[in-house]
Amino acid sequence: MDQDIVAIAGFVLLFALMLLRVPVGVAMGIVGVGGFGLLAATKPALNLLAQSPIRVATDYDLAVIPMFILMGCFASAAGMSRELFRAGEAWFGHRRGGQAMATVAACAGFAAINGSSVATAATMTNVALPEMRRAGYHPGFSTGVIAAGGTLGIMIPPSVIFALYGILTEQDIGKLFIAGIIPGLLGVAFYLLTIQLVGWWRPDWLPRGLRSDWRERLAALRDIWATGLLFIGIVGGMYGGIFTATEAAGCGACGALLIGIARGRLGWTEIKASLVEAVRTGGSIFTIVVGAFLFGYFLVITQTPQKVSEFLTGLPVGPYGVLVLILIMYLVLGALMDELAIILVTVPIIYPVMQQLGFDPIWFGVIIVMVTSLGMVLPPVGINVFVINSIARDVSLGRIYLGVMPFVLVDLVRLALLVLFPALALYLPGHMN
Repeated sequence: MDQDIVAIAGFVLLFALMLLRVPVGVAMGIVGVGGFGLLAATKPALNLLAQSPIRVATDYDLAVIPMFILMGCFASAAGMSRELFRAGEAWFGHRRGGQAMATVAACAGFAAINGSSVATAATMTNVALPEMRRAGYHPGFSTGVIAAGGTLGIMIPPSVIFALYGILTEQDIGKLFIAGIIPGLLGVAFYLLTIQLVGWWRPDWLPRGLRSDWRERLAALRDIWATGLLFIGIVGGMYGGIFTATEAAGCGACGALLIGIARGRLGWTEIKASLVEAVRTGGSIFTIVVGAFLFGYFLVITQTPQKVSEFLTGLPVGPYGVLVLILIMYLVLGALMDELAIILVTVPIIYPVMQQLGFDPIWFGVIIVMVTSLGMVLPPVGINVFVINSIARDVSLGRIYLGVMPFVLVDLVRLALLVLFPALALYLPGHMN
C-alpha cells in the first residue's frame, strides 16, 4: 500500500479519534500500531506494543517528569501558592488592579515549583479569584488574568513540556529550562503592564486595595522563603552544573517534602494525597508518551518527517517564512488540542525542518513552548479557560475568553520579540557550566 495514502489516513484517523474524545495516548497508539502493522507486518507491530511501555517506564531521562509533578503536588499541599498570593497582595494590593498583579506574580512563583499550566490555573482560581471577587473586580477580566497567568506554568522552569521536547529532540533539558527564564519573566512584566493599562482604561473593573505597611510586606516575603529556596536550588544547581535536570527533579521533590514536614504543613494525609495525585497525573502523561513512541514508529515507516521537511524547505518563502507558517499551525492546533499531544505529535515532524533551516534547537524549543502555551487560552478549546470555568461556573466561557484577549495580544508581541531577538532565550544557556 502507498505510504503517502497510509500516512494521510493515519492523521485523519488520529484527529477523528481525538474529536470522539478517545484519550490522546490511546489514539496515537492505535494509529501507530495499526499503521505500522499495515505497512510492515502484524507481529512486529505487536512487538512494538509490548516493548514501548517498558521502554518508557525504564527510561532514566523520563524520570524528570514524575519527580517535578510530585514536587508541585507537595508544594501545593503545603500551601505555598496561597503564601505567594499573599506576598503579591502585600506589595501590589494598594495599586489599581493590585490583586490582579498579585495573581500574576503568584502564578509566576507557583510555576517555578510546579511546571504545569493547568495546575497553576486551577490552583490560582481557588486562591485568587475569591479575593478578587470580594474586592469587586470584573469577573471576566479577573478570570482572564488567571488564565493568562497560568500559561506561565510551562514557560518558567521546571516545565514538563520543556522536558518532553528535550527528550524528543535529544537536547539538554537543563539548558531548555534555563532558556525559558528570561522569556517567562518578560511575560510577567508584559502582563503587569497590561493590567495597569486596563486599569487606566476601565478603572471600575480594577479597584484599589488597602496599602500594607513595610512590616507586613517584609513578613509576607519571609513567608515565601520555601518557594525561593526550591527555585534557587533547582535552577542554580542546573545552571552551575552541579546536577542534571533529572537529579534536580529528585532533589526538588525531596526538598518540597522536607520543607512541608518541617513547617508542619504536610502530615501523612497530605503526603498520601500528594502521592496519589502525582501518580494519577504522571500516569496520564506517560500514557500519552507511550502512545507518542508508538506513533513515532508509524512516522518513521511512512517517512513523514522527511517528506514534510522536503516540502517546507522547498517553499519560496525563506527560512523565516517557513517559521511563520509553522507558528500559525501551532496557534491553530493549540486552540484545538492538548499541549502535550501537540508537542508529541508535531515535534518529530517539524524538528528536522528547523534543523535543515539552521535554527537553534534550544531557541526553537522556547518558541514552541510559548506558542503552545498561547494556544491554551485561545477559543474554542483553550484548556486553561475550561479549567477555570469548571471551578467558577457563574463566569461563562465567553467572558473568560474576552478577559484573556488583552494578554493574548501582548503575548503575540512577546513572541515576535523572541523571534527577532533569539538572545532572549539563548543568553543564559550560553553561559551555563
